Parts: sequence; C-alpha cells; structure tokens
Amino acid sequence: MTIEKRLRRRFADQFATTLPRFDVLAALDRHADGLTLGELSRALLVSNGNVTMMIRQLEGDGLIATRSTPEDRRRTVAVLTDAGRAHFAELAAAHHAWIGKMFSGMSERDLTALYDLLAALKLSIGADEEEQK
Repeated sequence: MTIEKRLRRRFADQFATTLPRFDVLAALDRHADGLTLGELSRALLVSNGNVTMMIRQLEGDGLIATRSTPEDRRRTVAVLTDAGRAHFAELAAAHHAWIGKMFSGMSERDLTALYDLLAALKLSIGADEEEQK
C-alpha cells in the first residue's frame, strides 16, 4: 500500500495525472493495435463505466483515439496517439526510476525471492479466476 500511495502522490505532483490513467496508457502501450473497452476493463480489473470515463478524458487530452471495430460498430477500440505514446514514455521512465529507488535497499537475493513469490501468487490468482468461470 505504501508503494501505491507514493506512486499516486508522485504522479499527481510531478505530472498532474493519476495512477489509473497511467495504468490505461500502460495497457494500451502493450497493445499497439489497441484494445476494446471490454478488454481494457478486464485487463485493469475495473468496471466498464470507469474505463469509459477514463477513455473520454484521455481522448479529450489527445492521448488516445477511439474507433469502432469493423466487425461490430458497437464495439469501441482505444489506441494511443503519438502524443499519448510520448507522454506514456515519460511517465514510464519516471515510474521505473521511482520503483528502482524504492527497492534499492533490497539485496538481489531478496528481490529474486520477491519476484518468485509474486509470480506464484499471480499463477494462483489466475487459477482461481479459471475456477470462477
């Protein structure tokens, strides 16, 4: 929780943005062809309404563009604009530096153990999600 609070504060103070907006940009950066709003909602584990609101804001800021899918005009795909890609690169560099500094007091052995435990947790969560279907 402390890490998240620090990230939220730093994004607000240094970039006048939010961690959820960063998360949306990060997800779109990983998918050059874009994501539907439903895919984005599932990837970020937030409601469709929250995604729609953030998409509208980011589109208004010129950081993303939306378009309908050719196969179903009711489905919307969001993609980063050139300005969005440049803005995300700046945010990601700062994020990387902040995380690096926060974890700099840990040994390589401890970091490796932490990553291994987090990977195991991710698999466990994924297995639980499959059982819920």
